[in-house]
Amino acid sequence: MEFSESVKLARTETGLEYFEVNSPLCQAKIFLQGAQLTEFIPTGKADLMWVSADEDYQEGKSVRGGIPICWPWFGTHENPDWPAHGVARKVVWRAEQVIETAEAVRISLSLPMVMIDDTYWPHESRLEVEFILSDALEVRLTNTNLGNEPFSLTQALHTYLPTSDIKATQVDGLQGAQFIEFGEGPFKQDGIVEFARETDMVYTQAAPVQTIRTPDGVIEVSRENSTSCVLWNPWIAKSKRLSNFQDEEYLGMLCLEAANVLEDIATVEPGQSHTLMTKVRWL
Repeated sequence: MEFSESVKLARTETGLEYFEVNSPLCQAKIFLQGAQLTEFIPTGKADLMWVSADEDYQEGKSVRGGIPICWPWFGTHENPDWPAHGVARKVVWRAEQVIETAEAVRISLSLPMVMIDDTYWPHESRLEVEFILSDALEVRLTNTNLGNEPFSLTQALHTYLPTSDIKATQVDGLQGAQFIEFGEGPFKQDGIVEFARETDMVYTQAAPVQTIRTPDGVIEVSRENSTSCVLWNPWIAKSKRLSNFQDEEYLGMLCLEAANVLEDIATVEPGQSHTLMTKVRWL
């Protein structure tokens, strides 16, 4: 099935459906399960997404890489029996719109709320995500309150990014932000971040733009309606415990995630919307 000249619906050998984008501006893949983008290759440049070589694309299982959508909570819920990172990553989303112009391909999906157990999310709301694909990648996650009471949530666009050598990779632009790591803090980020151990920093009061210097080039990550972000690399020991993750793959990836967490929690009033946006591009 084709949606535009450059966009068609394809299927993995395991049966998962995804949008396949081959436009003059870029190539991309966006899975309906989880509304998860797993590939974004600007024309003439390298893929901006990282996916594990062990990924097997199974139904009901979030892909290890790309941009999983963590919603309506990030990380471990206070109820330990509830699923980590919420309930949106494993649900098949509904394709809403595909628009192609000379400037961008825009693909919108919505989460069918009938699929979400109201034990986890009892609120009347709509959740949509729009991918704007050009020479850069923009992702816009919009919560709309359709009820009569405000609701609050935490969320993240859990972006896996590539590097050829994590030990030669630096993250600039977090200076001055506060962070919590492994339940300790907050601490103040003083300098450029380098990687020599497991890293799991949850930042608040963060500037809206960071740059990642890799041996392959510089990646810029920016955010809107978000003053929090997460920086993650599992390093050696945790890599051996992760599903769909090879022992040495920590050397070739990192996550820098736009978020609404901790004091940056998102509260949406009745009739209002909140859009978490991230934009990723090669400089």
